[in-house]
Amino acid sequence: MSDQRTQRPRDRALCVAAAPDEQQDLDELSELLLTAGVVSVGRLHQRRTRADPNTYLGPGKVQEAKALAERCEANLIACDDELSARQERNLEAALGLPVVDRSAVILDIFATHAASAEGKLQVELAQLEYNLARMRGLWSHLERLGGGIGTRGPGETQIETDRRLARNRIAALRRRLERVHGSRSVMRSERERAGIARIALAGYTNAGKSTLLNALVEAYAPTKGAHGAGVAVADRLFHTLDPTTRLLRIEGRPYLLTDTVGFIRKLPHQLVEAFAATLEESTRADLILHVLDASAGAEQMERMRRSVEGTLAEIGADEIPRLLVLSKADLLDRARAEELCLTHPDAVLLSARSGSGIETLAARIDAWRRPALRSLDLLFPYAEGTSLAELHALGTPLMRTDTPEGVRVRALLPAALVARFARFAVAV
Repeated sequence: MSDQRTQRPRDRALCVAAAPDEQQDLDELSELLLTAGVVSVGRLHQRRTRADPNTYLGPGKVQEAKALAERCEANLIACDDELSARQERNLEAALGLPVVDRSAVILDIFATHAASAEGKLQVELAQLEYNLARMRGLWSHLERLGGGIGTRGPGETQIETDRRLARNRIAALRRRLERVHGSRSVMRSERERAGIARIALAGYTNAGKSTLLNALVEAYAPTKGAHGAGVAVADRLFHTLDPTTRLLRIEGRPYLLTDTVGFIRKLPHQLVEAFAATLEESTRADLILHVLDASAGAEQMERMRRSVEGTLAEIGADEIPRLLVLSKADLLDRARAEELCLTHPDAVLLSARSGSGIETLAARIDAWRRPALRSLDLLFPYAEGTSLAELHALGTPLMRTDTPEGVRVRALLPAALVARFARFAVAV
C-alpha cells in the first residue's frame, strides 16, 4: 500500500471487535486506520452475539485488552462497531486509553478527503450528528453562532448550551445542503429532458471506480485526445468523495457517466443521511455499473458485493438494472481469471489500468441501450439544419441521403425524444 497513509506513526491502535465470527473484519478496520494515518499494532476479537451494553467487550476481555495494549505499546483503542456514549466512556475509563469506534474513523477519513464545498458541508453535518449524543463540552467553540443576548434560558447548563448550538448549526447546514441539492436537481432535470442515458458507477471503496471512469473518458469522450476524467486516483479507501459526471459517446450515442462515493460495510447512518444528495445520483441512473475488485479473495468479494447491494437497497436503487464489472484483472493470474469468468458469466472482466476489457464493457453498454431505442425515418428540410445538428448530437443516424426536399435520415432515438422530431417523420 502507499506510504502516504502513514503520516502519523506515533498513533498506534489496538483493534478490537465483539462479533459472532467476523475475525476477517479487523483487516478492514486496520485498513481504515491506515488510511487515517494510524498504525494497527494488535488485534483482539471476542466471540459474542451481542456487545456488552456497558463496555462493548466483556469484563474479562477488557482486562485482556488492557494487557495486550501495554505489550503492543498501543496508545489508542479502535472498535469495529459504533459505540454508544456510555460504552465509549466506560471503556476509556477501564483501559486508560482513548477509544474510537468505526464511525469516528470513517468520519475522520471523510473530513480529510472532502474537497468540494458540498462535500465539506456533508462531512461537517455527519460529524455534528455523530457527536451530538457524545457531547461533553465539545462545542464551546460554537458559542459565537448563538442568537445573542436573551437566547440562553435561566439556569441553562454549558452542556445544554453546547447542544443547542450544535442543533442550530445542524439546521443551518441542512438548509445550505438543500439549496445545493436544488441546484443539482435543476441540472438533473436538464439532463433528463435531453434524453441522455445516465450510468452510475457504484461499488466498494477502493474497487477501482475512479480509474475506470478515467479510462472510459479517455476512450469514449466526445473530445478527441481527452486524457481521462481528471479524477485523482490513489490506492486508499474513500479517496474520492465528490460525485463526478462526464459525457461519453459509444457508437455515436451520448451517455452521462457518474462516479459516486464508495460504499463500505457498516457505513455509518450519519454518512448515508448526510450524503443522500450524492448517493441520489445512483437512484436516478438508468444503469448501474457495480464495480467489484476481482483481486480480492472469493469470500471478501462476496462480502463486498453483499455490502454494496445492501446499500443500494437502502437508498432505493435496488430495482435499477445493473451490470457487474470485475476490475483489476491485471492483478490476476490466468487460472483465477478463468475461474471468475465461469462463476460470473454475465460480468465484464477488465483492467482499467491497462485498458483490456474496456471495449467489451462499451459493447455491453451499447447492447443494453439498443432495445430502448426506436428507429425513425425523418426528412429535414434544408432550412432545418439546426434540428438536424441536434439529432446528430442526441441520436445515431444509420443512414443519410440528400434529396431535393431535404436530408433524409434513418436514426435510432430514445423513446423520450421521439415526440421532439415527430414533425419530421415520414412514412417508409
